[in-house]
Amino acid sequence: MERLKVVCPHDCPDTCVMTVDVEDGRAVAIGGDPEHRFTQGFLCAKVNHYLERVYSPDRVGRPLRRIGAKGAGRFAPITWDEALDEITARFRQVIAAHGPQAILPYSYAGNMGLLSYGSMDRRFFNALGASLLDRTICASAGAAGLKATVGKSMGFDPEAVVNARFIVAWGANIVSSNVHLWPFIEEARRRGARFVAVDPYRSRTAEKADAHLALLPGTDAALALGVMHVVFRDRLEDRDYIEKYTSGVEALEARAREWPPERVAAVTGLGAREVEDFAEEYATTQPSAIRLNYGLNRHAGAGAAVRTISSLPALTGAWRHAGGGILLSTSGTFPVNSEVLERPDLVPPGTRTLNMSQLGRILLDPALDPPVKALFVYNSNPAAVAPEQDQVHRGLAREDLFVVVHDLFLTDTADFADVVLPATTTLEHYDIHKAYGHLHLSLSRAAIAPLGESKPNTEVFRLLARRMGLAHPCLSESDEQMARHALVWEHPHLRGISFDRLEREGSVRLSVEDPFAPFARGNFPTPSGRCELFADYVPPREGPTSNPERARTYPLAFISPPAHHFLNSTFSAQPTFVRRESGASLTMHPADAAPRRIEDGAMVRTFNDRGS
Repeated sequence: MERLKVVCPHDCPDTCVMTVDVEDGRAVAIGGDPEHRFTQGFLCAKVNHYLERVYSPDRVGRPLRRIGAKGAGRFAPITWDEALDEITARFRQVIAAHGPQAILPYSYAGNMGLLSYGSMDRRFFNALGASLLDRTICASAGAAGLKATVGKSMGFDPEAVVNARFIVAWGANIVSSNVHLWPFIEEARRRGARFVAVDPYRSRTAEKADAHLALLPGTDAALALGVMHVVFRDRLEDRDYIEKYTSGVEALEARAREWPPERVAAVTGLGAREVEDFAEEYATTQPSAIRLNYGLNRHAGAGAAVRTISSLPALTGAWRHAGGGILLSTSGTFPVNSEVLERPDLVPPGTRTLNMSQLGRILLDPALDPPVKALFVYNSNPAAVAPEQDQVHRGLAREDLFVVVHDLFLTDTADFADVVLPATTTLEHYDIHKAYGHLHLSLSRAAIAPLGESKPNTEVFRLLARRMGLAHPCLSESDEQMARHALVWEHPHLRGISFDRLEREGSVRLSVEDPFAPFARGNFPTPSGRCELFADYVPPREGPTSNPERARTYPLAFISPPAHHFLNSTFSAQPTFVRRESGASLTMHPADAAPRRIEDGAMVRTFNDRGS
């Protein structure tokens, strides 16, 4: 038996290195890597059962062609040559009739490896002249807000949170979706830290917190403004840090003056005393750490909310301390060479960009010129996760829309496909991984041969490029060739690290201070070199104050926190997890349930005019 190491590819900040025991070419056991400093040898509840996914009898084993109505999910097996020939022929027909921009790639974070997420796929579609995709469905608002404030997606060292004495999980269900950070928080609590959850619902993390601020959905920026109000009113700010390393404090203080705790309470649904106590404890307890996550990214004011919350650590000087500050993502700490990986220079001038969050509108818009006539979906399942689901399904059902899906399973989106291509799991292909929840770079080698006739998307797009007659040399590079140039190896964060060393060791921590306190002495990667302070509250677009007519029609604010055993639609068909989740459930506040005569255990239907 041989023990090998691979990397978990899923959209999770923890990016675990996994050990895989292989016997006679078959993976027989999987576990966490005990040598990894952050993930510390254990896996989450989902990936512990990853071999069920790898060897599932429901995996797509060979290419398929649709033989029934769109959406019916009826297919017949075909060969790879037949599949590639059909895709090539249909792409050429679309280009001849409507131009290459009538082809739209659609992908997101179903696989987070640098090669699988964005390398040969981008090169292929860029060289083809296809429409560009604005990948907005999850993190774009928060990333923009963080970048505008501190310069890029960087934050406190997750391993250093053991030093913090006041920790806030803000829109972050750490126990379910960032579980490897939890032992560090527990150690901080053993050392005397208090832990507070800010979240509209009582998540597993909120249940374990010392205090839970259950604010109304979409009101996070109002709470942050209330904290600022108390900080300035009571002179709790770190004036030295502000003067040396920030800009915009005068405007910020004036804005915060408008948000006393009483006004914050009226907007957020919290008590004014809760706001006062939270603000005072945050400002006076150092190091203070805010673990911000993407739970608050799902409304129109999300970017402003992240900007506002991201200004708090500079006001209190929390950035001075190891384990202090804010953490949304560590991804900006990794010097990824995106231009080499993706080759944006191949994009023809004037190529349009389409917003993935508006897929339904795009597919149904009669005025779109050219219309989208071919859709290639990989690393994503828009029929299950894209907004305005009714429109998405109607768009995918268009008979004049040629749909290709590359996936492990016959997903909701695959049901609408004309051609389905079998994909590999992380155990079956080569990749290189950064992380957005720690500071370790990892290489993942195939532990087993591809099952059935599955192929990684890098190979699929190499084959399609050849068939489409795209001759640029970068379209024939191997995965290892791309991986060798995936990072800017001369960057200070990679000092002493080379691709050869990464191949030898498998996983290495970036060459940053240990612990890493990126803004202890300023050095913000903003245009000014300072933290660009900002505060504003943008109410939810369809809330009772911003759109009262809409709110009267649909008075309930619906949020969809992730299931503990699913990751969006991933794992949702795995029998082990389906049993554990015990079906779909709705949690409702008693004040909303009582007038509707809804009791615990009742069967209900949720709906609006966009989906049901």
